[in-house]
Amino acid sequence: MNLTLKIWRQANAQTKGKLVTYQISDISPDMSFLEMLDVLNQQIILKGEDPVAFDNDCREGICGMCSLYINGRAHGAQTEATVCQLHMRSFSDGDTITVEPWRAKAFPVIKDLVADRSAFDKIIQAGGFVSSKTGAPQDANALPIPKRNADLAMDAAACIGCGACVASCKNASAMLFTSAKISQLALLPQGQAEKDKRALAMVRAMDEAGFGNCTNEGECEAECPKAIKITNIARLFREYYRATIVSEEL
Repeated sequence: MNLTLKIWRQANAQTKGKLVTYQISDISPDMSFLEMLDVLNQQIILKGEDPVAFDNDCREGICGMCSLYINGRAHGAQTEATVCQLHMRSFSDGDTITVEPWRAKAFPVIKDLVADRSAFDKIIQAGGFVSSKTGAPQDANALPIPKRNADLAMDAAACIGCGACVASCKNASAMLFTSAKISQLALLPQGQAEKDKRALAMVRAMDEAGFGNCTNEGECEAECPKAIKITNIARLFREYYRATIVSEEL
């Protein structure tokens, strides 16, 4: 396959970036998208130029690092898949592919296609944990949990924190990410003791990071590689408003 790549190049957050065009040939349809970028970088390095910076780690769709905007869609056109799970057979010979980093105030560009997503870390640090005694694990049946709650909690826990929800939202909202992290704990007995504090702290951290608000249009759910549902956002609001009332009463 012969392709034309238009890739965003930007030295750092303080400088202006631009799309730079590259020609690449003899790309196997069986390559992953990241392998194709590796081939491009080998060609760029041989020319004595600075290679394209992009994030990646597991290359198994688990870590959420490979966050790229491809042809106007987060992670590309393949649904419920990350960039490392996107293969070149999804494209055709002669295609022009535009690759950009996430676009959000809370995700400043570090370099080229690498965005700083530490704002997500701050949300997790604010309340994405439980305080429990350490020691030997409990028996599986020690804390009975309704199957529906267990399934919903596991679905929410599937979030890999890639940021596709933010990148696809016109308001750059982190509601889907935050609601998934709140939901997975709010649905389980282990998360009940700190649920009010957690909801208030995580929403506050989300707002302070500069993310926008949710307008319930559903782009986040449509582009999420792990199919996180926006029903979690409804649960977030319930948890937050209840915590606000309890906090005022106290």
